[in-house]
Amino acid sequence: MLFVGINPGVRSAQTGHHFAGFSNRFWKLLWDARLVPEPIDYRSDDRLPEWGFGITNLIARPSPGIDDLRPAEYVEGWKVLERKIQRNKPEVVALVGVTLYRAIRPALDGGARPKHRAVSLGLQPETIHDARVFVLPNPSGRNANFSYAEMLAAFRRLRRTLERIEAERG
Repeated sequence: MLFVGINPGVRSAQTGHHFAGFSNRFWKLLWDARLVPEPIDYRSDDRLPEWGFGITNLIARPSPGIDDLRPAEYVEGWKVLERKIQRNKPEVVALVGVTLYRAIRPALDGGARPKHRAVSLGLQPETIHDARVFVLPNPSGRNANFSYAEMLAAFRRLRRTLERIEAERG
């Protein structure tokens, strides 16, 4: 499975690790949802492959917030991400943030203007090169759209989805 963030924050760029912001709850959510077998933090992001996870960003350039990103960066980032997915063939691509999903949905729909439907967390109808698409809430402390309980419920749904895929594989 591949986790995809929108772009690194300033602290992630400074530390060289994903989801390193002081208020970011990504690593706590991984543990609380039992996606990883032990508590880890951003300094252990290189251990994710031990548990079958990869991690990347749509846009490599760090910024204090997504308002600083340019539309062309999304387009170029999608091209790079698509190649990573083709090369690594994850079964699930977990988009970390509804905003990220909305940004790439036109590419998933073949460039067509997407139908106006509400975005819900969880599995989506689209796939990316046969990988299922799962939308998670953005765990940044600046994200006031979801409570911790709602975020945790989404991460637990991801765990159950991965368990189901594993069981189907036999």
